[in-house]
Amino acid sequence: MKALVIGATGATGKDLVHQLCEDPDFDQVDIFVRRRSDFHHPKLKAHIIDFDRPEEWKNLVQGDVAFSCLGTTLKSAGSKANQKVIDYDYQFNFAKAARENGVEDYILVSSYGANPASKIFYSKMKGELEVAVRNLNFPKTTIFQPGMLERKDSERNAELLGLKALHFFNRVGLFKEHQPLPTAVLAKAMILASKIKSNSFSEIKLHNIFSFAAKKA
Repeated sequence: MKALVIGATGATGKDLVHQLCEDPDFDQVDIFVRRRSDFHHPKLKAHIIDFDRPEEWKNLVQGDVAFSCLGTTLKSAGSKANQKVIDYDYQFNFAKAARENGVEDYILVSSYGANPASKIFYSKMKGELEVAVRNLNFPKTTIFQPGMLERKDSERNAELLGLKALHFFNRVGLFKEHQPLPTAVLAKAMILASKIKSNSFSEIKLHNIFSFAAKKA
């Protein structure tokens, strides 16, 4: 299979690309990035693109399955408008190109609480993206809705404090359904989803991602 990935330089994306390259079921992994990755592999092909110019790269989005795990924080983006460009526009443009080029399987990392009717900006944006992707009518669509992600070598202080708090509560039996999700586990679940033969829509939430990742293809 040929995999297509955006968000390949983020925490989830890095784990996803590494696992795809080591998976014998995938013979090529194309990533669409703004700058070159420091990871190299015979299966890996990097397309250096300008996400603001989809007309220049949309014809390259051709393969068997597309993975979208692109995203940023409000702090990194600098404004809600900038964050929406990255978290919605770039991802939708990629999905649209994939659909137009005949990609049949689309896998999107969204977020717990995504809802287009939400009054919370982030949840509303994620919900709107989910709806937009579903409306593209891929033969097969899988949306993951993780909660807090556990990233390797994270330097986000608020995130690290939140992880410590959740781990503490989990140890005493509280908030088990909200346990932090390692990005490597999410990546494994995404790859497994790509190997399930079906023509359907699936939505996998929170703690269910752990049990899903434990299944065998």
